[in-house]
Amino acid sequence: MGGSRERRQESLLRFHQFLLRVYEERKKNISQGPLTFETDVQGYLICEGCPNPLENFWNRSGMMFIMNQARPCEEAHELEEEQIGDPSTSRAFPKEDSSALALPLARARQLISFYTMSQNPNMVHLIINKSAPLPPLWVRCDRSDPKQTIWLGAEPLSIEDKLTGINLYTVACNVKSSSSNLSPMSNKTFSADLEDLKETHRMRHHSSDLTVKGFARYEFLEATSLESLSLEDTLIPLDRNIFADFTWNSVRKMLQVPPLTSSATLNVQMASGSPLSSVYELNREVQFLLSLAESLETGITNWPNPLGKKPVVELVQKLLKDLKDEVDGLKKPSNGDAESLQEDTSAVYGNMKKLFSRRGDLDFLEQLWCKIWKNVTSCEDLVKCFKLIMKSLQHGELKTWVHQESNSLLSKLIKQSYHGSTETGLLSGNTPFQILLEIGLDKMKRDYVSYFVGKEFAIRTHLDYFISASVDLQEQVHRVQKLHHMLEIVDNCVELLKLEHENLIFLTQSCISYYKENPLNEKRVFQLPVRTTFVKEFYQNANPRIWRVEISSGQGEKKVKTVWQLNTTPPAEHVNPSTVDGHLSSSRPNL
Repeated sequence: MGGSRERRQESLLRFHQFLLRVYEERKKNISQGPLTFETDVQGYLICEGCPNPLENFWNRSGMMFIMNQARPCEEAHELEEEQIGDPSTSRAFPKEDSSALALPLARARQLISFYTMSQNPNMVHLIINKSAPLPPLWVRCDRSDPKQTIWLGAEPLSIEDKLTGINLYTVACNVKSSSSNLSPMSNKTFSADLEDLKETHRMRHHSSDLTVKGFARYEFLEATSLESLSLEDTLIPLDRNIFADFTWNSVRKMLQVPPLTSSATLNVQMASGSPLSSVYELNREVQFLLSLAESLETGITNWPNPLGKKPVVELVQKLLKDLKDEVDGLKKPSNGDAESLQEDTSAVYGNMKKLFSRRGDLDFLEQLWCKIWKNVTSCEDLVKCFKLIMKSLQHGELKTWVHQESNSLLSKLIKQSYHGSTETGLLSGNTPFQILLEIGLDKMKRDYVSYFVGKEFAIRTHLDYFISASVDLQEQVHRVQKLHHMLEIVDNCVELLKLEHENLIFLTQSCISYYKENPLNEKRVFQLPVRTTFVKEFYQNANPRIWRVEISSGQGEKKVKTVWQLNTTPPAEHVNPSTVDGHLSSSRPNL
């Protein structure tokens, strides 16, 4: 008996050391794959922003441990293993297409027990460093028990790094026939009854005072697997999703439609580059800008396929000739110019809807940018174009205006020409790329400012961070990318949802606040509270993708929950894709 207890304690200590190793290696960013514990368990740590296998039912963010079953012995030859210190722990490198494997419930319960005991400050006989609680632990289960348990979880609760309790979670799942939505009017395909759930909770937790809350998710746009054409006509996967979450009190029945008194939040995830986007062509312009920036860094130029039909040198020659023939510069373009500009636009837009309006105040350099980025195919052509412009400046033939706030080298030369002086010899090395990049940055910054300020979604000072020229060119390009992602989100919400102006202001400000502090993240989900009455036509005649009821009792640290949820997508990778119903129950042991 004593030997069995000692072996158990030894396993507990090894498991705690295993978790510490996983945690430290992930924090130091040296982890190259999941670690294996005692040959049958693989564990890894996920951080905020990483793919989360719990996202279908767990709304927490931050770090958490995930435990899976290690691969069977017969597959061991497919993994490269590196022994690390303790013989009970090794490094496993799974193949990219490897799928997660689940553990038997008994083993999962043992790991949860090891975890809770190692975190318990009252277990003084265990020599364990408890400087701070570890992240939550989730163990994938194989559904072999009668309740079909798919996850067990443990979440430490602490105040100022002092552990006060641990939430224990059980997630069970029943797989039903395949379905793409959840219809309250269809035959019942779920296993639970609301009154039965309440009674089960009362009996399990000896509670009589229950709180019952509802949650439902409806998807207005789902295009996660959408494929789009980049500048090089290559297919790329995109995430474009708009869904609404509803929460309400006093659930009356299973699959209840959210009442108009419920709280509604729109969740918007909008990757750039979809041909269905209202700003698709502007995204192609951004992609060209990125390719220029990359050329400056690497010295390697990969010109995209031209979108126009005419040689770029010929187009620039015509632009200069038309300017020379005009007495008043760009004040009044001729009909021929307007037709040329329209042809240019048509060549790019094709049959697509022109939802994003073009600015009417393009100066000479911005028109030059439009001619070049759509038609240039070689470094030689780019140099020829700039030589034509330099020659016109030197001969005093280029009398035109540029925006006062333009920061490009070429804009400075044009302003110098007003006083009869022009520098020469500026077209060697990478200078042509730099000049073109500067022109493009100036033009695109003005495009975005014109949109957000013109639509009264922001004032110019809100955008100062994004349009600042005080940082290097590469950083300016990154900030323009952020501006474009903001535009993708806001303008597509304008077109797809017809949001009210106050909602669009809130959404714009949310994007601005986020991107002033964070790098570009097109997987980011931006949230927007809306009036339920505004979206009622979207959801009242539709079916939810997720419906959930949460039954709770107790207060503060004594609060316990039972959650039942119906999904059209599986709550875990190891559950076959079908309509599934399940429940998540939680309890909190005192320490």
